[in-house]
Amino acid sequence: MPEPTFDELIEAMKQAAGILQDGGIPFALGGGLAAWARGGPRSEHDVDLMIRREDADEALEAFAQAGFRTERPPEGWLYKAWHSNGVLIDLIFNPSGGAITTETIEATPVLEVMALRVPVATPEDVLASKLLAITEQEPQFGGVLELARALREQIDWDALRERTESSPFAKAFFTLADELGIVEQTRA
Repeated sequence: MPEPTFDELIEAMKQAAGILQDGGIPFALGGGLAAWARGGPRSEHDVDLMIRREDADEALEAFAQAGFRTERPPEGWLYKAWHSNGVLIDLIFNPSGGAITTETIEATPVLEVMALRVPVATPEDVLASKLLAITEQEPQFGGVLELARALREQIDWDALRERTESSPFAKAFFTLADELGIVEQTRA
C-alpha cells in the first residue's frame, strides 16, 4: 500500500483525536506529527498517539466502534488502528523510553494543530523515544538527525543526553550531531 499523503495523515489524526477526546481518554500527539507541529519536517508515515496502558483497551474499542480496523500486535507496547483512508494510527502506551503515565500526558504542552487543540509531545520526548528505539537490526540515524536539525533551537540537549545515556546508539547519534554542528558539544 502506498504511503499516505500528508492531508490523509491530518484527516486521520483529527478523527483519532476526536475519538479519544469524546471518550475522555487522555492522550498526546507523538512521533513525526508532533515534531512537524513544532516546526519539523512533514511526516507522511503514520499517526502516533501516546496513551496510558490502563486506557489502551478502551481506546482500541472506541476506534473499533468508530469503524476503524484494529489490531493488538504481539509486541505488547502498542495497539494499531487503521483509518478508512489507509492511515495507520499507533496507540502507544509503553515506548522504549518507559510507560506513558498520567504525569507524562499532563506535562505535555497543548498546541493548536490544524485548528485542533491537543497535547503535543516535546522535541525531547520525540527524540528520546526515537533514539531509544534504535537497535542493531535497524541502526538508522537519518530520521532523528533530520528532526534534530529542524528543531535544534527548541531542544534541551542536556536533558535529552541524560534521558538517553543508557543507549549506545544515542551516544553515536550525539557524536554525529556534534560533528555535524547540529548541537554544540556541551560535555567534555
